[in-house]
Amino acid sequence: MLILLTNDDGIQAAGLWAMYRRLLDLGEVAVVAPLTMQSAAGHGITVMTPLVTSQVTVAEGFTGTAVDGRPADCVKLAISQLLPRPPDLVVSGINAGANVGINVIYSGTVAAAIEAAFLGVPAVAVSLYLRNGIPPDYAGAAALARRTLDQILAHGLSRSQVVSVNLPALAPGQAPAGIRVVRQCTRPWVDNYERRKDPRGRDYYWNTSVFTLATDDDDTDVAALRDGYATVTPLHFDLTDRAQLEKWSSSQWKL
Repeated sequence: MLILLTNDDGIQAAGLWAMYRRLLDLGEVAVVAPLTMQSAAGHGITVMTPLVTSQVTVAEGFTGTAVDGRPADCVKLAISQLLPRPPDLVVSGINAGANVGINVIYSGTVAAAIEAAFLGVPAVAVSLYLRNGIPPDYAGAAALARRTLDQILAHGLSRSQVVSVNLPALAPGQAPAGIRVVRQCTRPWVDNYERRKDPRGRDYYWNTSVFTLATDDDDTDVAALRDGYATVTPLHFDLTDRAQLEKWSSSQWKL
């Protein structure tokens, strides 16, 4: 099995290295990741400038290809140019921070996985919830991610399917509550902006929002992650509102 490993935190990220180690016994792992952090890059791609690549050796752990672009660029370039053949699986992560609720829309980690699904490759995005007072344990998170990934593959993950996995923040010695398959929460995220003045007296605004896992419906990714579960959420990239499509299609439209 050929596995493409990518992320949005950059090729030097600790989460990428931890995930790499846990995938080695599953197949051949090729790393193609952004040169710099691309957090919240969403599904943007680079079209106006060239994509410069370089070989990078990380912490004596692996040598991968760094792409001076966005997460979706990495997947596009890897599949079309850099890999000897199309990968059998794409894993994106481990992201430093949860990607639950509407964060899925902003996430470069999830975008990389969705890009793979666009191109007919099954993909899994993996994210770790960061919580104040609990240092991130990427090695432990990678072990939990691998156990979750094994179950996803055992249940069947076919071409063009994509799954978002979120891992709980666990204190040393703490075990996860379990694994739950849940829907994406769609409640809006409230942003906070602090207004400031630049040296010339012009207003500018700094996003000061702090992500928290609020109380929510029990069947959502937000609620399950808050309660200490690893979450599994199947996603799709067809944004068609089928109920509205059916309603409008049954009426007459004229120009």
